[in-house]
Parts: sequence; structure tokens; C-alpha cells
Amino acid sequence: MNDYRKYLEPNVIAQLAGIELKARLVVEGFITGLHRSPYHGFSIDFSEHRPYRTGDETKNIDWKVFGRTDRYYVKQYEQETNLRTVIAVDSSRSMAYASKGQISKYEYAIYLAAALSTLLIKQRDAVGLALYDTEIHKYLPPKAKPSYLAELLKALANHEPSNATHTALALDMLAEKVKSRGLVIVMSDFFDDVESALKGLKHFRHRNNEVLVFQILDPREIDFDFGYAAEFVDMETDEIMTTQPYQIRHSYQTEMQKHIDSIRKECLNHNIDYFLINTEMSFDKALKKYLAKRAKI
Repeated sequence: MNDYRKYLEPNVIAQLAGIELKARLVVEGFITGLHRSPYHGFSIDFSEHRPYRTGDETKNIDWKVFGRTDRYYVKQYEQETNLRTVIAVDSSRSMAYASKGQISKYEYAIYLAAALSTLLIKQRDAVGLALYDTEIHKYLPPKAKPSYLAELLKALANHEPSNATHTALALDMLAEKVKSRGLVIVMSDFFDDVESALKGLKHFRHRNNEVLVFQILDPREIDFDFGYAAEFVDMETDEIMTTQPYQIRHSYQTEMQKHIDSIRKECLNHNIDYFLINTEMSFDKALKKYLAKRAKI
């Protein structure tokens, strides 16, 4: 059994303290998913007025304000509603790849998931986990208990990447399990057909979840710097190909960039937040860089 505690590096958790993960899009009950910010529902604590918009319920119009201003204003209220997050980690065999001097993409995803889970639970938000390849191998529903963190990390640390990838099928299965709307974080190398992968991601958006994509790639998968001769083995099909990398490096880089750009563009088109991560960058720096970017939204 792997020791999951190594994924809870105290210095990283300390650096992330005080940074809050913000859910940018509208989720359950028109909540904005930022802990301790005003969630606009119908609790007893009054927050503020805002102008009436088409579609607002007329019962929330403040008629006293209307009498004074001859304009329609709606009452807004604060309520304590926690964000519900599911972290979906691609556990297919391609995620086990690591070039010399790097950790595997799967282990990198574990570090990211550990830091994010700790952050969310410290915010008193609920977090769950799904491990997938062609199907869902493990699903732990979102909970906000601090003791739940160990269970999440044990599930990650004790699973070995296997099987091929079928992103759309697996994420469709997960979408059926995620009943309450919230935030879905998907960590994968996305070595799959772009249209297929986006089909699965869009399923969550159709259910009004916010979706965040971390595409995790090894540096050699980006620059294809393998020298003059190499034998390549497909980790999911075991197909072997011997070639001279320097001869096809430019063509490979062009196609890989097209693949990355296609995923990024499709995510943007469907209001899915996208962030590319190179495992050469330490996971804490990558996460802080993303959270700093997100805080500006």
C-alpha cells in the first residue's frame, strides 16, 4: 500500500492557505460558488437590492422601494451554501508515462488533487473523487469532513493506471452520478479524440456544472526531444514504432500544438475553464499560477 501522506506537503499547503478556489459560472440556485461571499438565495439575512431583470420572480420585488423610486428592485439575500466539487482523474495507462527526471502524469495529478482537496475542505466546501479510463473505477461522493481527505488520498495512491481511454463514455457515467450542480475538475492528458473528450465535458455543462480542465503533459510529449533514434511503445495498445525523432520532431510539434489549441478553443467555446500543465513545473507553482489567474476573474 502506498503512503498517501507524502502528497500532503506542509510547505505547499501553507503557501496555498488563504487562496480560495472561485467558481466563476452560475451553479445551483444561481450561486457563485465562492465561500463566504454573498450567495443569493432566499434565506433570512438581507444583503442588498439590485435592478429587476426579466425572469426574476415578482414576489421578490421590493414594493416599498418601487413606491419611492418608481423603479423595480429585487431583494437579494445571503445564505451559507458550500461549493460541491468532484475531482475526476484520468487513470488510463498513458497517464503513467514519465520521461527521465520527471514524475508520471498520474502522480502529478495526485499532488494537484491533494492540494485542491485540502484547500476546498479548509474552506468547508465538499469535495469528492472519481478515477476513470473507459469507465468509472472509483467514485467517492463530495463531503466536507476534514477526515475525508485521507480516504480521498488513499484511493488515489492505491490505484495503478491501467486500460485505454474513453473520455466521453467515462465522463457520461460520472455525470449521471453527480446529482447536485457544482464544480467538476477534470485532470487528464487528453490523449483522446477531441470531439469525444469534449462530448463528455459538455455533459456536465448541460447540467449547469462549472467545469475546470487541467491538461497534464510530460515535457517530452510537448517538445519531442528524444534524440536521433528511439523506439516508441504505445502504453495503451502496446504497439511498437522505431523512428528517428529528429526527422519528425517539427511535424509532431505542429500536430501536438494543433491538438492542444483545439482542446483549449473548444473549452473556451463552451465556457469550460482550461489550463495546460507541463510536469516539468513543480505542481505547487502550477497550482498557484492557476489560482492567481482565476482570482482575477
